[in-house]
Amino acid sequence: MITLKAKIRKEKGKKVKVLRHQGLLPVVLYGPKIKDQHLTIDLKDFQKVYEEAGESSLLNLKVEDDQEYPVLIHDVQLDPINNLPLHVDFYQPNLEEEVEATIELVFKGEAPAVKELGGVLVKSISEIEVRALPQNLPREIIVEVSGLKSFEDHIAIKDLIVPANVVILKEPSEVVASVVPPRAEEELEAVEAPSPEEVEIIGKQDKGGKEEEGEKEEKAEK
Repeated sequence: MITLKAKIRKEKGKKVKVLRHQGLLPVVLYGPKIKDQHLTIDLKDFQKVYEEAGESSLLNLKVEDDQEYPVLIHDVQLDPINNLPLHVDFYQPNLEEEVEATIELVFKGEAPAVKELGGVLVKSISEIEVRALPQNLPREIIVEVSGLKSFEDHIAIKDLIVPANVVILKEPSEVVASVVPPRAEEELEAVEAPSPEEVEIIGKQDKGGKEEEGEKEEKAEK
């Protein structure tokens, strides 16, 4: 289990801006059996752990070299400008109770229907909801696409390989990935080129727009 070190903080509200300038990330630790704690962690340490563990892997949060808590990264607030974390919530779950989490699907391999038949791989789902004990949550679920040999083949939820103690909360028959035939040049041209009716409508819209602009100019002169 990955360990992340944290320190208790007294700064709250607008005062946390000072911490961010120091390379520290304000976080909150909470859970059903603990009192909320306001902490800080090193921003770079968190980024490294977050990239490796994501939000579904159990972490060991060590506070002031004293207490250790098994936690999940529950919520990450990002700066809309630089996409850096601004605040993080750590949740200490009950390890004896199952939780629901969103797990990323990672597609690997090469589909013969793409390589040999020139098809296009369609990924219908990129993540799925699962239920498991916190310590059994997978970091990711691998989707091997090498079995897609024809345009009739597909990978469904029921085909995904997950640990026996993990339950996928989706319809088993739902399609995860498939390969569709490439479009012919004639089809692409038909999609890209507007029909005569569309050309007529566009022409009317352009004409109406010019008349409207002319009216505005005339009113402005008056």
